[in-house]
Amino acid sequence: MKIKIRIALITLFCTFFLHAQQPQKGITGASNWMNNWTNFKPAAVEYGEATNIIAGTIDKDTKLSKRNTYQLVGIVYVTNNAILTIEPGTVIRGDDKTCGTLVIANGSKIIAEGSETDPIIFTSNKETTERKPGDWGGIIILGKAPINKLGGIATLPFNLDEMLNHYGGQDAEDNSGILKYVRIEYSGRKLSALKELNGLSLAGVGRKTVLSNIQISYSNDDSFECYGGDLNMNNLISYRTTDDDFDFTQGAQINISNSIAIRHPFSSDISGSRCFEVDSYDKIENTNMTKKMTKINANNITLVNLEENDQGLVRESAHIGENTFFNLTNSVVSGFTPFILLNGNIGNDNDNLSKITIKNVMANNCNGAITSESSSNDAGIKNWYGNPEFAIEFTKMKSSELFLAPNIKGNPDFRVRLNNAVASGK
Repeated sequence: MKIKIRIALITLFCTFFLHAQQPQKGITGASNWMNNWTNFKPAAVEYGEATNIIAGTIDKDTKLSKRNTYQLVGIVYVTNNAILTIEPGTVIRGDDKTCGTLVIANGSKIIAEGSETDPIIFTSNKETTERKPGDWGGIIILGKAPINKLGGIATLPFNLDEMLNHYGGQDAEDNSGILKYVRIEYSGRKLSALKELNGLSLAGVGRKTVLSNIQISYSNDDSFECYGGDLNMNNLISYRTTDDDFDFTQGAQINISNSIAIRHPFSSDISGSRCFEVDSYDKIENTNMTKKMTKINANNITLVNLEENDQGLVRESAHIGENTFFNLTNSVVSGFTPFILLNGNIGNDNDNLSKITIKNVMANNCNGAITSESSSNDAGIKNWYGNPEFAIEFTKMKSSELFLAPNIKGNPDFRVRLNNAVASGK
């Protein structure tokens, strides 16, 4: 009997030891880092009436204080190497009638460093019952980091001032400031059929810029979009965006970690909304393949569809373009069709597929695996990613079994349950 007990204890110890050695999947943290500073019900919050107006151009160092509520009127530019500093707890309300939009021009900085208990909030100026995606513009940051557009300098198609609308350069270390413990709500105004502002547009932004603990909710286009640049980003939340959660193009070199996209069928549009949209070049420049390709390293990412039984307009979790490097590791993807979709031009040979690494990822309740827009590539893709070294795990679990507290109406906690049975998908 003692021998049997000893063997059982050794087996149990080995099981726990092996589990402890495996990298954790999805967002991680000793505690739920989404507590306190986030808000998944922004329509219910009564923000104070604006006491100050922000309009025109900010061309000298300026500070916004918590004691005031600000209304962002029209396109507001921070220029002339000025620094816009925003105190923790400050509320800035984007004007609906004039499409309030904040632009940090090339060379200037924004220092918006909130705290876990006192986040900085950019939101709609409408009443609680009237707020909707696209109420105002969003935040645009233009930097001097490399992009792969011809000439190395580009402009954004957002009807901005021609003298101030430029980004790109040679400084990968460029510093555009800090966004930390910041919420951006109801942004992404549609300017025309082909022009839509994002929650946060990062154009040629360099790696000394700090981007951490940012929640973007109810954007009418993308939540986070990077046009080139070189960035480290972590603890990002994209919630119920209309288009893509994380969109990377123009040779963006991005490390993104410990971040989550939470999608809902009734918040997606028909354009092909995904959590990750990754490509290297604008379509018009697809023939120019001599410049740097987009490279995304995404680690400890959680991508989840809130409606388990109704995928609606939610499609694949990620769409990867040709000539693009994409690494997704130690992550959880739940509720998409298919799991991941590759551009039809990627092909199924080793040279193409070696650019796209999907490793130690749980695909839960996904209808379809890693597939191609061209069905002739699917056999080779299946064979490639079927290699055990990628450790892609397909499971069928309810969200309540997979995550600690996926109820968005309470205080959601999308960390994966730590007990062995659930973590292993048994």
